[in-house]
Amino acid sequence: MKKQTSILTIALLAGVLLTACGKQEGAPAASAAAAPVAAAVIVVGLDDNFPPMGFRDENNVLVGFDIDLASEAGKRLGAEVQFKPIDWNAKEAELSSKRVDVLWNGLTITDARKEKILFTTPYLENRQIIIVTDKSPINSKADLAGKVVGVQDGSSAIEAVEKDGATAKSLKELKKFGDNVTALMDLSVGRLDALVVDEVVGRYYTTRKPGEYRVLEENFGTEDYGVGTRKDDTALMARLQTAMDDMKRDGSAAAISTKWFGKDIVKK
Repeated sequence: MKKQTSILTIALLAGVLLTACGKQEGAPAASAAAAPVAAAVIVVGLDDNFPPMGFRDENNVLVGFDIDLASEAGKRLGAEVQFKPIDWNAKEAELSSKRVDVLWNGLTITDARKEKILFTTPYLENRQIIIVTDKSPINSKADLAGKVVGVQDGSSAIEAVEKDGATAKSLKELKKFGDNVTALMDLSVGRLDALVVDEVVGRYYTTRKPGEYRVLEENFGTEDYGVGTRKDDTALMARLQTAMDDMKRDGSAAAISTKWFGKDIVKK
């Protein structure tokens, strides 16, 4: 009987131990999921040849209106902002592949882009202007018939021109460039007849070379700039939107605008 009792006692003890172990292993699974941690680093994708929004100064340092806005937003979010120059024509791929977290560089809000990108509310209004050389005979969109017109590849200028079906069909060629600087050089030497470009960029260049370029009265429409994240990155978007709203409200965005444009042009 003693032997049987001992065996029974051991079996009972083993059962208690197994039950205790089972509760310990199950405890973590029953605990609440940890709250998402805000990103310590936000990687901003940009075209580093897009003044005055984002470009390199004489010391090769990234500067610009959007650079300053993004840096200020980063401070408010308690995050380090890292700027990563990308091929602007591949910006959606850079974003979706998570090589960058945000697109912030004169990014126009369009219906097509909304299918792939989540946008903040607009912070700047822009137009697609037409630049020609000062001595050019071109004075209107109608005069572009049979002409070679330049645009930056991957820019909203392409869509703006294509929306104007009559003008688009009349062109000899809609020539795409990697950046607007190269396009302006081709315009200056006669390889282009006109350039369609964001007004904030076009005005920046033309005012620095008085007498060389002329901006036509007509344009290819008004559009809005926004900051873009991945569609599913709603947490980051909410934080960015709050920061942007606060910067508009407390005058920080206006101060940055005045620094780069001489006046407050931020869209409230």
